[in-house]
Order: sequence, then C-alpha cells, then structure tokens
Amino acid sequence: MVKTPAEEWKETIIEYRKKCQKIIQVSKNVRYAGVINAYGRTLTGIVRSDVKPLLKSEQVKNEFFIVATLMNARKEAIKAVGKLNYVLLEHQKVSIIVFQKNKITFYVSIDKSEKNLKLIISQIKKII
Repeated sequence: MVKTPAEEWKETIIEYRKKCQKIIQVSKNVRYAGVINAYGRTLTGIVRSDVKPLLKSEQVKNEFFIVATLMNARKEAIKAVGKLNYVLLEHQKVSIIVFQKNKITFYVSIDKSEKNLKLIISQIKKII
C-alpha cells in the first residue's frame, strides 16, 4: 500500500519525537530536546517533565528563528570549511547544542551543572 505524503510526514515527525525522547534520557541535565525546520518552526520538542522553561513562547519562536537563520547562512561556508559538527552556545544558566542533519536542526538545552558535555554530545550524535 502506498502512503500518502501526509502519512509519510506524520511518520517522520514520530521518528523525530522518538529521537528527542532518547536525547532527553541521555542525562538528567538535558532540559529540552527539539527539532526545528529551516524556517525556525518547531516540528517536535520535549521539555523534561521536572523542568521549568526559561523562555516564554515568543522568545522561543525568536530563538528558533535565529538558530535556523544561522544554520541556513552557514551552507555556503560548508564548501570551504567542511561539514558542521555542532554548535555550542554557552549561557550562564544553560548550554545549547545545535546539530544539523538533512536540513533539520536538533536543538538541545542542557543545565550548566552538567560536567561532561563532550560525552553527552557524542551520545546525541549517535541518536540523530
């Protein structure tokens, strides 16, 4: 049986959601794992149940738009410097790790109390 584009899209979103769930399980310090498209729209995302979000809805939209714009703008540089491994944004309260795969951006927020970011990054890369 041939799947409709809508069915295929729904399955894709379910797969992204499963990956986000696995990312959340990597460490108790992972606050949020989500997937955004090239326009900064959230395709799926999970906030750890015991975590209070730091950003309001409008701030999240702006953050994701900025990240998507950054990732899109880097496409030309890839030819010169090579494929992007990840982007690490260090803030006072959290670290943000951004991965890009097949035009989709994985956005992960981690508490600053996490001591082994390199291990978490390598585990997330295996998941995505």
